[in-house]
Amino acid sequence: MGHLDHATFGWLTPLLSYAMACIGAALGLSCTVRALDATGRSRRNWLITAASAIGSGIWTMHFVAMLGFGVYGTDIRYNVPLTFLSLLGAMVVVGGGVFAVGYSRDRTRALLLGGFATGLGVASMHYLGMAALRLHGTIHYDPLRVVLSVVIAVIAATAALWAALNIRSTRAVALASLVMGAAVSSMHYTGMLAVTVQVTPSGGTLHGATAMQFIFPLAVGLGSYLFLTSAFVALSPTAPERAAYVHAEGARTPADGAAAVGRDPDLRSRRTARGPGTPPVGTGSPAGIR
Repeated sequence: MGHLDHATFGWLTPLLSYAMACIGAALGLSCTVRALDATGRSRRNWLITAASAIGSGIWTMHFVAMLGFGVYGTDIRYNVPLTFLSLLGAMVVVGGGVFAVGYSRDRTRALLLGGFATGLGVASMHYLGMAALRLHGTIHYDPLRVVLSVVIAVIAATAALWAALNIRSTRAVALASLVMGAAVSSMHYTGMLAVTVQVTPSGGTLHGATAMQFIFPLAVGLGSYLFLTSAFVALSPTAPERAAYVHAEGARTPADGAAAVGRDPDLRSRRTARGPGTPPVGTGSPAGIR
């Protein structure tokens, strides 16, 4: 039986993975809140962004945490196509959950369906990522702990979607993202506690990439994506901000209107063409004054 170490770099990988889970959750919740205030293609685009942010944040959390995973007696490699397939799967299944919330009229049903689908997306990403693991030996899982990890994922996803449906302030979104990040991290380490490895000593070569070989594309690719998405969300006005802007534009004073008339040459020419004795349009006739 191989001895497992879930924190070969100490507290660095657990804390960093938790931070990535919180960032992904915060972006996803912010996008979902904006989607619920939008219509048409704008709503669809916000929901797609939410799914990609949550999916990539959870995947990054998982992989950063796996940087600290080690098994004594064997090296570890990762199947690259299967690893990135876990990322795609997370985005697709999480997308199903947020779209259910974004378009369903029955909020209770949408919350339950969306939370279940999103939780399964989180869990499937984790175990598909574990399936990409290559080592000298066999991996076994404790079924009870696996089920517990899936339940935690579903509860975390449902709580996060409830927050998206019921909160609007930036502070509340930040608090909800901290809770979701903790729940996702708990799901990951609960799933990892279900793992046991039977090491089979071998001199054969393990195929795949090392965890360190993923660091550069991970940092450049997903890091850039999360940064750009954060900037986009921060610069996009919320529904109350747009409403306040429209209200401010509509509350123009008569002086502003008079100034606008003075700047409009076409309007001045139309007044000149009517002549000095012609009453303005919409006023009563001067014939009544005798």
